[in-house]
Amino acid sequence: MINFLTIDVEDWFHTSALDPYIGPEQWDHLAPRVVANVQRLLEILASHQTRATFFILGWVAERFPELVREIDALGHEICSHGYRHRLIYHLAPAQFKDFLQRSKQILEDIVGKPVRGYRATSFSIVQKTLWALDLIREAGFIYDSSIFPVSHHDIYGLGGCPRFPFKFENGLIEIPPSTIKIFGRNIPLGGGGYFRLYPYWMTRLGIRRINREGYPAMVYLHPWELDPQCPRVTQANSRTRFRQYINLTKTEGRLHQLLSEFTWQPARNYLNEAEKTLLQFSLTEKSNKMLD
Repeated sequence: MINFLTIDVEDWFHTSALDPYIGPEQWDHLAPRVVANVQRLLEILASHQTRATFFILGWVAERFPELVREIDALGHEICSHGYRHRLIYHLAPAQFKDFLQRSKQILEDIVGKPVRGYRATSFSIVQKTLWALDLIREAGFIYDSSIFPVSHHDIYGLGGCPRFPFKFENGLIEIPPSTIKIFGRNIPLGGGGYFRLYPYWMTRLGIRRINREGYPAMVYLHPWELDPQCPRVTQANSRTRFRQYINLTKTEGRLHQLLSEFTWQPARNYLNEAEKTLLQFSLTEKSNKMLD
């Protein structure tokens, strides 16, 4: 089974956890670390002969176009992470549409090829932002990876959505991050903070379980998660500090294990093979279920 490896390209100060402490007006005045962190990540991927999907923030691409070209030249997939790292439910539809179109245009101008995939900030397509799905499709994206099929998270989650790739009625393909089902409940697996928080053996077992179900796992990481020297925001509360900084020293070693033990590919490879066979999911019929 070939799994999906995805990278959300943003800097350490872009995260939703730090929003209350670092506003967008401060970003240009902070020392960027994204270039060095991405280049280290590219070295690791090359050492394992692995290619991935990179969801790149338009704000980053605009300031570091050569980094985007380097990612593309190494054979990785270039996709959009929006323009600014803002939760969709904090944006008006018109502003979200502008960010969608702007990020796509920036990336396509840099690499000279279509950008097919999109991932929202912090998986922020939730019940109250389902309107965003039509705007994503209208902007020309073929697939989305913005819906976490879990319940009871404070930032994201649509618990009634399928756990594996599917297609919406508007033709947009959804590739959700991985979960495993335990006692009837979807548990997040193998991405971001979960990759840092869980012991590695749990990630390994979870991916194997997903593969035994007949599906690829979707794992996501952020470049700053490989950076133990990431600046600390000391005024942040304890919950935020835990989310942001837990086990940063362990990410790189675990990533080497992950790349050694499993086979990975960009999402585009899977779409080329599976697009015509994906089941359709109706928002109209399932809207009540997604509230659970």
